[in-house]
Amino acid sequence: MAKINLLPWREELRKEKTQQFASMSGVAVILTVCVIGAIHFAFSSQITYQQSRNRILTDEIARLDIALKEIDGLEETKEKLLSRMDIIQSLQRKRPQIVHLFDEIVRTVPEGIYLTGIKQAGSTININGVAESNGRVSAYMRNIDGSDWMSTPKLTVIESKKGTLRSSDFVLTTSQSTPKTEDEEEQG
Repeated sequence: MAKINLLPWREELRKEKTQQFASMSGVAVILTVCVIGAIHFAFSSQITYQQSRNRILTDEIARLDIALKEIDGLEETKEKLLSRMDIIQSLQRKRPQIVHLFDEIVRTVPEGIYLTGIKQAGSTININGVAESNGRVSAYMRNIDGSDWMSTPKLTVIESKKGTLRSSDFVLTTSQSTPKTEDEEEQG
């Protein structure tokens, strides 16, 4: 039998398998690095995209906060304007009242009474005057009580003066009132 040495063939096969294993391991490592790199790139692009969306939302929230502050300022301005309008409307409604009040003062003064002073503080009216007799002051108070524009007369001072003509100085306090309109009378 011939002597054949199979050792180099086995050794070559072993070297070839070792080279295949090393090259397959290298390819696997390269493939693994590529897959990890692709995953990393995909995640980082998603993170960047989400951060840009978050930035857009943050900017929009800041813009809306500024708009809300402006709206609050407008609401405050609106409230101030409405209160001013209410005051102006109140003054507009009360403007003819003073004319009616003076007209009513003239109508209620009976003969024999002379007014020397009228002062108004709020709805309270102080009337100073001179009367020929105490009965005329009583008649004046009844006239005020029957008036639509004045109510609750109260006599605070009456002094009789003696001289050539008998007269009395008086101070009368009354309240200004507003007559009810037809709508208010129907409701009440």
